[in-house]
Amino acid sequence: MMRIPLAACALLCVVSFAADNTSAGDRPIARIDHFIEQTWEQAGVQPAGPVTDSEFVRRVYLDLVGRIPTPQERETFLADQRPDRRVHLVDLLLASNDHAVHFADLFDTLLMGRGRDRDYRDRRKHQWRAWLERVFRDNRPWDDVARQVLLARPESPQDRGAVWFLYERENNHQEIAEAIAPAFFGIRIECAQCHDHMLASEIEQRHYWGLVAFFNRSENTKTKNGPRVKESAIGGFSEFADLSGESTPNQLTFFGAGVVDEPRPAADAKQEDLPELYIEAALEGDPQVPRFSRREQFVTRIADGHPLIARAFVNRMWAILLGRGIVHPFDEMDSTHEPSHPELLDWLAQDFRDSGYDIRRLARMIVLSRPYGLGSRRPDGVDDPALFAWYLERPLTAEQLARSMQVALHGSFRNDHPLFRQLRRTFPEVLPDTVGTRIDAALFLSNNPAVTTLISDSREPSHLVPRIRQLESPTEQVSLLTETLFGRPPTEEEIAQIAGYVETAGDDEPAQRRRWEQVVWALLTSAEFRFNH
Repeated sequence: MMRIPLAACALLCVVSFAADNTSAGDRPIARIDHFIEQTWEQAGVQPAGPVTDSEFVRRVYLDLVGRIPTPQERETFLADQRPDRRVHLVDLLLASNDHAVHFADLFDTLLMGRGRDRDYRDRRKHQWRAWLERVFRDNRPWDDVARQVLLARPESPQDRGAVWFLYERENNHQEIAEAIAPAFFGIRIECAQCHDHMLASEIEQRHYWGLVAFFNRSENTKTKNGPRVKESAIGGFSEFADLSGESTPNQLTFFGAGVVDEPRPAADAKQEDLPELYIEAALEGDPQVPRFSRREQFVTRIADGHPLIARAFVNRMWAILLGRGIVHPFDEMDSTHEPSHPELLDWLAQDFRDSGYDIRRLARMIVLSRPYGLGSRRPDGVDDPALFAWYLERPLTAEQLARSMQVALHGSFRNDHPLFRQLRRTFPEVLPDTVGTRIDAALFLSNNPAVTTLISDSREPSHLVPRIRQLESPTEQVSLLTETLFGRPPTEEEIAQIAGYVETAGDDEPAQRRRWEQVVWALLTSAEFRFNH
């Protein structure tokens, strides 16, 4: 499906943020700036200068809609004479369908992990992907999102996709617990399976097995309404042993919460799974629901109001938009990983709760803050990235790269292009702890036919290479090339080198085209294109 450039539908897409555009509405952004600037002052560092509008437009398109801007979108923004044009652009992007799709890309990977081609087909077939896009399109509160995913009992057919988080893990209750902890609470608990966490001693073995117990009565089932995760009203009582061999009864508990009481039958007692232990589900045809549901107890007694739900999400959103979390890594928010800006993290989490877990408002605040608007050149004498004294460069995700390559070459893109599948296999990481290029990724960019074919098939008059060749002046040609791919004008050296290389083809038209295709390939696979900066 062809995408329409955002600039062409601005009047249709913009959602009013009138309240936020007032002085009072901008105060949260000023609070972020205050906490960051206070740390700069205490550390005695001078941050990088502000980013230019030309750099900002490329950066914010990549971060909010998952691709570079088209030349038309870039020119429209740069021609905007309003002093608050960045605010208007951010509001436009956040209200767009492209934003919903891009954030669904991110959170599909962050919540579910990279998968096989079959996994992606199943996620679409069983509506997980459609549901996730609606979350961001409708700006649903994050605590409600967590509730729907963890309870996995849709109250309407439109929400049936939420069950897939549990369903895809195929009744592996330990895997479910190990996925829930980082996804919604920002902590990793797998190290507490056999003993209390060796480093973060506050994460105890009972927390690991308690989380498992909340879900160990759950079982995948197929219904006329599609895949569901049913739950038994009985069973699931067990004990866990530590390294010394001492056994402890498993209780319904989790980190930062108390114990949920549940009568424990005698060891020799036989439980009967009686009809009176259940009530009807919200949707006809769905599995019956236990009157005492462990999953529901987890949602209502543990997750609802748990301080880590907000704290983990704002830290993750900060990492998505600024390159690393206030706690780094973003999913290890324990005592061994102290926040770089504890007061800022506390304030963001409380503000997020007070806003009703408003995802869009949080993203807006961050991208309009001063640290987001800094240049990406590291200031002299400043080495610590946790200061956020410069914008941290980071590699594009597979989806960002697939869309941006299409936009660069064709001026539009398809979200079902085969390039997505190949790039997901080659560039699997989202929010990596460290930045680097794997050997298979380098080889893919060097000689994979998917990229070279995308370039060689770009022959329509509106495509990049034909447009370049229609220009007479080498300066105009190279300017169009670098402004489309990098969002900046070329240097004199780039003009001379590229023009000189193309001129070696002489008057041979096919040879000239091949030269331009090779130049485009070199720039398209360069670090400057593959990184957000």
